Amino acid sequence: MPLSEHEQRLFEQIERSLAEDPKFASAVRASDPRFHARRRLLVAAGVIIAGLALLVYGAVIKTPPLAVAGFVVMLASAAFAVQSHRRAQSPDLHVVGGTTSRRRPRGARSGRRSSLLDRMEDRWRQRPEGHR
Repeated sequence: MPLSEHEQRLFEQIERSLAEDPKFASAVRASDPRFHARRRLLVAAGVIIAGLALLVYGAVIKTPPLAVAGFVVMLASAAFAVQSHRRAQSPDLHVVGGTTSRRRPRGARSGRRSSLLDRMEDRWRQRPEGHR
């Protein structure tokens, strides 16, 4: 339903006042999942570089356990970065102002089970209106 001219002007005025409020902008930025994902990716990249430095240092001073530790740090950080990237690509659905979210429990499999549920949901939405 389109807004009337008066409602449109009020809406634009509210938008401008919110855009000018620095506290509101920082609060929105702090709750943005993309902001957190970007920060996690930058931290992971820094730790990967530190792990590479540790690996090279361990190889130069001929200390294999130190080089292996550097490799393990790099590997763990790369796994963390991939997990953060995946989480950023498929954010959870949250109710605004509430605590309800749609998350899969840890360890839940997304194979057959989710596709079966998706098909059942599609069938439910496409059912004839008289069969309630």
